[in-house]
Amino acid sequence: MNKMKAVLQTEFGGVETLYIGETAMPALSENEVLIEVHYAALNRADLLQRKGKYPPPKGESEILGLEASGIVKQVGKNVKHFTPGDRVMTLLAGGGQAEYVKADQRLVMHIPDSLTLEQGAAIPEVFLTANQALFFEGKTKFGSTVLIHAGASGVGTSAIQLAKARGCRVICTASAAKHATCKNLGADLIIDYKTQDFASVVKEFTKNQGVSIILSFIGAPNFERNLDCLAVDGTLMLIATMGGVTIEAFNIRPILTKRLKIQGTTLRARSNAYKQELIQAFSADFLPDLASGKITPIIDSVLDWKDIQQAHQRMEANKNVGKIVLKVK
Repeated sequence: MNKMKAVLQTEFGGVETLYIGETAMPALSENEVLIEVHYAALNRADLLQRKGKYPPPKGESEILGLEASGIVKQVGKNVKHFTPGDRVMTLLAGGGQAEYVKADQRLVMHIPDSLTLEQGAAIPEVFLTANQALFFEGKTKFGSTVLIHAGASGVGTSAIQLAKARGCRVICTASAAKHATCKNLGADLIIDYKTQDFASVVKEFTKNQGVSIILSFIGAPNFERNLDCLAVDGTLMLIATMGGVTIEAFNIRPILTKRLKIQGTTLRARSNAYKQELIQAFSADFLPDLASGKITPIIDSVLDWKDIQQAHQRMEANKNVGKIVLKVK
């Protein structure tokens, strides 16, 4: 068998360019695992790649999909911790939305027995991104106050849970319809970004002390207000720039007077060695909590992957609360 089905594109553009078609099976190297994909998940990176704005790193699959779950079908000769038949989930730089995907063994995780394959597909990209931003890079301390924008998104719902599991006080922003989800996950304060000035609310809630770290997906439009509600020695962690990248003019004084740290972080283009370290840290710190149910992946909907256009439309319209999962098998 040298052919498989995958999500393909006729050209860069709208959702109408996506279809399920036939392509070559991935060729396995000695350090890789071949996974029969049962579920994949959708991420905003897929939407950007579809439009031609976020190409995969050099040498990686052009097929969409940054995370998947399934059954190990074959392993390279140097693979030590996985055997055919294992239930696994994996972080990917591309290729997940296909019947089969290959993955570096360092980026593959066993799915705890208490979790389904469906849940497994909703874990790698968002939980690892949240852990990276909060703890691996952000160095958030136990008991800190954090502000998480887009609290009902995949990364947002993951970050709320990870922060609460480490004793943090959590403030998040979300549209009014999504507040209940954030509250149920443990958020201490939810701000309606459409009707409230989040910086003013944060300062009032923290008695003008501010927050230790902010996870921001919006970029330029919120930049100054984010700086305004950071505490002394606080960190602004930029994960995405959905709202734009250009700021015409702003006062840089708070960066100096409050000794602020502004850091950007990405995951897809990082080295596999870095991703391995991140996965090992996450597995040690939080995988037991996932296995016990203390932390859980929040799934908005499960769609047949043949409905890939509908899945993209749902995410593009910001209708999802948590992860959109694609059923492949």
